[in-house]
Amino acid sequence: MSKIVRHHFILRNMLCDCCLKVIGLLAEKYDFELIKARLGEITIEFDPDIISLKKITEILAANGFEIIENKETYLVEEIKRVVIELVHHSTYNAMVRNSDFIVGKFNLSYQHLSTVFSHHEGITLEKYIILQRIEKVKELIQLEELTLSEIAYMMGYSSVQYLSTQFKNITGYSVTEYKALPEKERKGAG
Repeated sequence: MSKIVRHHFILRNMLCDCCLKVIGLLAEKYDFELIKARLGEITIEFDPDIISLKKITEILAANGFEIIENKETYLVEEIKRVVIELVHHSTYNAMVRNSDFIVGKFNLSYQHLSTVFSHHEGITLEKYIILQRIEKVKELIQLEELTLSEIAYMMGYSSVQYLSTQFKNITGYSVTEYKALPEKERKGAG
């Protein structure tokens, strides 16, 4: 009888609840057990007589989840997770500065976090936050439950004009043009 093996993975591109569901489905399909899962990391158990660690790694990669072994790359994924939490999964508090929120999650300076992020992602951390905020604005526009003024306030914009200008700069569409699109384009959190 084979010994059950436990393994912990840090994963890139695992930034939303849908990713957790995909990992759960993969575990069911490929005979490994998901012991713990949170955005960016999983712990599994498996029987090496049934499936190898190499095969599990290949399955994860084939589904868009890259294994992270580098500390800085892991830090970047954690920063992304915190930004996603800030913008998409919590009640956005416009009174808390983005940098204060992020620094509060790490024992590192914003300058260091921003430098590491920019080095690995090719965009500034501030730009990434703006992109995530615009994605959240798109979601709120599609829900059609709030006015643009309410969305601007909720997302921490000083005015509807500032939101509209940033929205156009990022998407290429005015808010009105975006609302009129038959197929509203949104990017995943990542």
